[in-house]
Amino acid sequence: MRIALIRRGYSATGGAEAYLLRLASGLQKAGHDPVLITTGEWPLANWVNKSIQTVDVRSPLSFALEARRLGDACDVVFSMERIGRCDIYRAGDGVHRAWQERRQKFEPRWKRWLRVLNRKNNELLHLEAATFAPDGAARVIANSDMVRREILNYFAYPEDRICVIRNGFDPPAADPAADKQAQCVKFGIKNTDRAVVLFAGSGWERKGLRFAVDAMRGTASATLVVAGRGNWSGEVPENVQFLGPVSDMASLLGCADVFLAPTIYDPFSNACLEALAAGLPVVTTDANGFSEIIDDGHHGSVVQVGDVPALKSRIEHWALARHDAAVRERCQSRAAEYSLDRNVSETLAVINRVAMR
Repeated sequence: MRIALIRRGYSATGGAEAYLLRLASGLQKAGHDPVLITTGEWPLANWVNKSIQTVDVRSPLSFALEARRLGDACDVVFSMERIGRCDIYRAGDGVHRAWQERRQKFEPRWKRWLRVLNRKNNELLHLEAATFAPDGAARVIANSDMVRREILNYFAYPEDRICVIRNGFDPPAADPAADKQAQCVKFGIKNTDRAVVLFAGSGWERKGLRFAVDAMRGTASATLVVAGRGNWSGEVPENVQFLGPVSDMASLLGCADVFLAPTIYDPFSNACLEALAAGLPVVTTDANGFSEIIDDGHHGSVVQVGDVPALKSRIEHWALARHDAAVRERCQSRAAEYSLDRNVSETLAVINRVAMR
């Protein structure tokens, strides 16, 4: 089958892009022809079969209209963007309305009014409503129960047309922690006599970086290392270090003892799954769909959004457990249950059901 995969924009370190490449490889191995429909940022060489069709527009609505037109030439349209009508929509970005409501608790009122006037934001809300309308996407894949509940709470979308397929990840063959000290030197990480707590990703407001930094104040047992793109204008405690964007995440995970994701909203964090596969306990929030797959106290900890004292307590707990081999084994074992093969197999089953209708 010729399968259109739709994604707008490109980031070399983005979790959605990494997922899409893994899915395309799996589809190709299964004998299908994955065609990427995207904007011009995606490098041609960075696609499994070089079959890319670009859309030269900027607004979400214009992209949706053109992507749907191009997708009509394919057997199945699998979209990772809100485009309204399509065969399958993978809600990997979650529910935009839910994210907006969650963020309002932690931002000044004037930002809400700016969003009301923001054209891009209004187009996303319009497209989301069209995608989750009964005559929008024929099937929806949510990557967590959290996202599934949000779709049903906000929209009149048929429940029996939503399935939950959690993200998948296959860890590298080499153990990134095999030469931890050398990796720390490579990245310039300081104070390695303490536990290294890693925060990774862009979009620092949504990912809750300010809660992470606040939790580190007065924490003597750990150093927070921040990897990703963003602007930080606040005070930087002596036990917080900013690395900037990092492309070799596997090696960076080898430097860490704990992974920290105090997110305000994340449908299912790929970064958390990668960290778990590297043997790291993950401290995250109940607003992260990833939290559904870990047992609190065994593979990490789950706290409420914005609860800095709880974050601080759990960071200190896992910092003390950093030399416990049993913790590492438990984390890797749980991550192994969510392989890429499993994800692709379950996704292919949905694609095949849609193709045969």
